[in-house]
Amino acid sequence: MFTGIVEETGTVERVERNEEGVRFLIGASFVPERGASIAINGACLTAENADEDGFEVFVSEETLRKTWLGELEEGEAVNLERAMPADGRFDGHIVQGHVDTTARVIDVRQIGEDWEYVFEVPEGYERYVVEKGSVTLDGISLTVAELSEDSFTVAIIPETRRVTNLSEKDDGDPVNFEVDIVAKYVESTLDSENTEYQ
Repeated sequence: MFTGIVEETGTVERVERNEEGVRFLIGASFVPERGASIAINGACLTAENADEDGFEVFVSEETLRKTWLGELEEGEAVNLERAMPADGRFDGHIVQGHVDTTARVIDVRQIGEDWEYVFEVPEGYERYVVEKGSVTLDGISLTVAELSEDSFTVAIIPETRRVTNLSEKDDGDPVNFEVDIVAKYVESTLDSENTEYQ
């Protein structure tokens, strides 16, 4: 489990593509244990072959279909978060690292020292996005500040923009999108109750 609080941005050092998926070498200031879970732009992956030069992760075709990781190139920044330890502080919200789909940036605007980012609401996920609710975008736990029929806005403080890849995002760029798992559980429970009493 993750919390959506990005530890740092790593760098894609190498990209190897084959028929089964994509293998990345990620450069970071920390060296994760082999086999450790790590969220890269919000997608839960397994660290392999870690050393002082970085660590490798393999992204399967299924994950590539759900995310925009397949578009990453060498030199790009990626948001990194290691799995939350059992005695860790819970600062964001419950993030599984199971990306639902992708969304696109519609607008980026600076408001004083802060920033506002507007994203499209992915088709079929409208019911999961609520004003003042949580969403995970590229692994970042964010709060929906404003919501319209087909878009939502999040407010970004300078520190969040500095320590994540949001500083590199512009109109039309993709982000990995994960809805709040609590919303899914509530929906599933209500559906079960409705079915039971029919």
